[in-house]
Amino acid sequence: MINAISPFQPQSIQASQPLNSQSIQNTQQTNFSQLLKQSIEEVNSMQIKSDEMTSALAAGKNVELQDVMIAAEKASVTLLTTIEIRNKAVEAYQEMMRMQI
Repeated sequence: MINAISPFQPQSIQASQPLNSQSIQNTQQTNFSQLLKQSIEEVNSMQIKSDEMTSALAAGKNVELQDVMIAAEKASVTLLTTIEIRNKAVEAYQEMMRMQI
């Protein structure tokens, strides 16, 4: 026999506090700034890794050429993507500044 489906009832209902715009704005700014910082650090680490692998290959260490090329291309694509995102952000900012209120 099939039991009837009972409606969902939360075990504990917590009273929620109203959020003010200042707390939301602080959270968003922190999250965006952390995301931006993390992304820039990732681009930098890829560039450093590529440089280290290139130097190791030039010094005659046991590094595969294809690994060096892959690391260099990853670093290049990541840097170009970052530059393009920056260009689009600047373009959007300039467009907003041209808007008349």
